[in-house]
Amino acid sequence: MSAGPPQVLFLCVHNAGRSQMAAAILSRRAGDRVIVHSAGSDPATTLNPAVVAALAEWDIDISEERPKRLTDDMARGADVIVTMGCGDACPVYPGKRYVDWELPDPAGRPIGEVRAIRDEIAARVDALITELGAGTAPSRDRE
Repeated sequence: MSAGPPQVLFLCVHNAGRSQMAAAILSRRAGDRVIVHSAGSDPATTLNPAVVAALAEWDIDISEERPKRLTDDMARGADVIVTMGCGDACPVYPGKRYVDWELPDPAGRPIGEVRAIRDEIAARVDALITELGAGTAPSRDRE
C-alpha cells in the first residue's frame, strides 16, 4: 500500500457508468480516507444519463464529470485496481492488486435496473472500505 490514504482505481471500458458510480460512492462514503480515480480503456464522450439520475437520487452529483482515459500514472499510483467488465480491453499492470467486479453494464437499461446496479456497487464499496481499513462506511445514501 502507498504511504498515506490507499488509492483505488475503478476501471472499465467506457468510464461512463459502473466505474463512475463506484468512484462517486467511494468518494462520498470514504471522504479523504481513500484517494479515488476512475477511468476507461476506451472512454465514451458522455456519462450515461441513467447513472447520473440514479446517483442524484442519493444527492451525489456527477453531472459535471466526464469519462477519462486510463493513464499509466493512474494505474501506477493505485493500490487496488477494480475492473468492471473490461475483459481483455483493460491493460494489466504488474505488481498491482486487481479485483474484478462482475456487474451488468447500465448502458441502455431503464432506471430501475440502473438503481439495482448502483445498490450492488454500493454494497461492494462498503466492503472495500472495510477491507482497506478506511473505517466503516456510512449507509446514509440508502433508503
